[in-house]
Amino acid sequence: MKKSVSYLSMVFALMSTSAMADFNYPGEGDVRYPTGVEKPFQFGFAWQQQNSKFTIGKKSYDMQLPESYSIAITLAKDDQQVWVQEFNNGFIEGFSWEIGEHTIKLEKRQYKGAVKGDYVISLDNKDYFFARNNISILIKFTAEGIDTVAIDGVTKDMGTKQ
Repeated sequence: MKKSVSYLSMVFALMSTSAMADFNYPGEGDVRYPTGVEKPFQFGFAWQQQNSKFTIGKKSYDMQLPESYSIAITLAKDDQQVWVQEFNNGFIEGFSWEIGEHTIKLEKRQYKGAVKGDYVISLDNKDYFFARNNISILIKFTAEGIDTVAIDGVTKDMGTKQ
């Protein structure tokens, strides 16, 4: 009897450990077109440790959990629109996206000083400007979920462009 209780305890411990290592972030957002029209989108990530299955957007892959995923944001040549392949099949003016406990927004604002495309990108209410025409959102994962979210290719808004 003692052995079976011990065995069951071990099985339950293993089951709860693998269940804790799974995560699912649906990633709800809205894209804005230059016409002012807004359209909802969903782009998220999920991990199933037991099946070694990682989901990116609507597609699932048999693979190990990746360290990170990068979402490229490309400013159009005229600086008026951006391309974000994961969010839309064409150019957009901006977006708002919630992934886990993080919120990322890209929008146009008017500034006295020169700002590339008049764009500001915010990560958890901290504003940044494009430092180049291609920037990226870098999401790092652990078995428990999203570890960090960062934006590469930007400069922090220090309040000098108002």
